[in-house]
Amino acid sequence: MAKSSGRSMSRRGSGRRGTVTVIEDHVSRSYTRNAKIAFWVVAIVVGLLSATVLADKWHPILALILGGAIGAAVALPIAAVIAIWPVLRVIVWWLPEILAAFELVAGFVLLAQHTTLPVRLAVIAALAAPFAFPKVRYLFMKTAWCFISRHRLRTCFAEFIIGNNRASLPFILWARPTLVGESVWLWLRPGLAMSDLEGRLEQIASACWADKVTVERASQSNSALVRIDISRRDALTGRVVSPLTDEITTTGDTLIQPSTLVLDTGAGGLDLDDVTAAIVLDTKTTTKNGRPDTGNGRKPGPARDAVTVPAAHGAEDISDYID
Repeated sequence: MAKSSGRSMSRRGSGRRGTVTVIEDHVSRSYTRNAKIAFWVVAIVVGLLSATVLADKWHPILALILGGAIGAAVALPIAAVIAIWPVLRVIVWWLPEILAAFELVAGFVLLAQHTTLPVRLAVIAALAAPFAFPKVRYLFMKTAWCFISRHRLRTCFAEFIIGNNRASLPFILWARPTLVGESVWLWLRPGLAMSDLEGRLEQIASACWADKVTVERASQSNSALVRIDISRRDALTGRVVSPLTDEITTTGDTLIQPSTLVLDTGAGGLDLDDVTAAIVLDTKTTTKNGRPDTGNGRKPGPARDAVTVPAAHGAEDISDYID
């Protein structure tokens, strides 16, 4: 249904005629045809049922006439809603913005009628003051991007779905902000599958002014419910504070680490023949109160931490004596 301006916005000598398309012609014709079918089906069914009920107390001919009138009265509103549904659908799409604009204008009008200019300026300044804080602006923009993404997705779907006469547009359920962008839930209409969206991820990302877009199922039992994750920024580029640094004990500028046994493996790797009993039993420098020090702030364990090797074995293989 193409809506032209009153004077058709045509310029003399240019040969061009400007039109503003509100509803596509084939969409308008389709809903008009469905409205006619719905009217006759509802009118006949309701009329016959009403005539059957009225025939018990009225003459059959009069009952049939009254039943037809009742059927027409019931079917007419239903057919009207179906016929104008494309327009109602657009209103539903923009309902949050329409309500916000209405409340803003109505609130300012009421404020202007019941207050003076200084009071109006004070109220407006108080409402605008929270936006001076970056966190408030950040939360506001995250919410605004959810509404923007819904409209951008709908526009993108209209290009490669309705434009190719493949199926109906997916029903956009809701959206919520995430750390990197937004998540939008969709209900796929008959004729669509998630694979149709997976092949258009670059187009969807471009339409949403985003870096990248991913799509996955939002329900394990229903493939019609899918979720689109829109990424506008990389969350890994910022600085992440790790709590593990609090576990490191320091004394002044010296870092205290748990005592370990360092073996010189040399160029040829580790050779147990080079490990002597003296190296294993050398715990005198890391003892406290005559017991081995674990170096991690915990109480030393029992004497089983020390390994005793007979002196007769000396520098021989002591792997049998090590736990």
